[in-house]
Amino acid sequence: MPLSYLLGTALIPSNQLRNRLLFFWHAYDAGTHLLIEGSFLYHCFFSYKQLQPGETIPGVYGPPYFLNRPDRAYGPAYGVGASARMWQEYGKADARWLGADLCVVCLELLTVLIGGPLAVYICYLLTMSSSTSATSASKAKYSSCLWFSSIILAVGELYGGFMTFGPEWFSGSVGLETSDPVYLWLYLVFFNVLWVIVPLWVISVAWGEIKVAFATAAVANKQTAKKIN
Repeated sequence: MPLSYLLGTALIPSNQLRNRLLFFWHAYDAGTHLLIEGSFLYHCFFSYKQLQPGETIPGVYGPPYFLNRPDRAYGPAYGVGASARMWQEYGKADARWLGADLCVVCLELLTVLIGGPLAVYICYLLTMSSSTSATSASKAKYSSCLWFSSIILAVGELYGGFMTFGPEWFSGSVGLETSDPVYLWLYLVFFNVLWVIVPLWVISVAWGEIKVAFATAAVANKQTAKKIN
């Protein structure tokens, strides 16, 4: 997103490339979770089709019923506006996103309500820990929160990705359109693999910072012990 780039270049010093990249990603991540996936949840709860007695919608709607309403079919498929059309297009690759799939809705609730705000918080921590005017103690405080929060979010996104596609893989991918190369490689692979590659990179960066912190603390403790003795 252009906004994440503009914010990153404005808030993170140019000589801290790694932190800029981390900011770009988490700002983009926050926007995706809060705005795009948030719109999916909106349509799941507020867009619906009133069904006639005995009417069914194969493949999208069936028991157990979302919100325990067998008389309604919820989801972006029944919404209007740009956000609904976006999900209707993506639903051509993954039919679960047309309706209110219970597993997907539960995962998205965690993603939007926890993952989105956490990504915003990480952007704040990156800004504060990268500030040239911050003291060493202040940077240490923000950095400890930064790497702890980054690992939580990254692991959560990896788990969420597996729980999104795992049920499909183990059931023959009945909801996925894998015969069309555009739907397969662009919609399903490209649009989702970013949330595998980048979280793994974030975890590796955080792990490196944690190792350095523990090594530094060990040296400091050893020096302190020598002075005492």
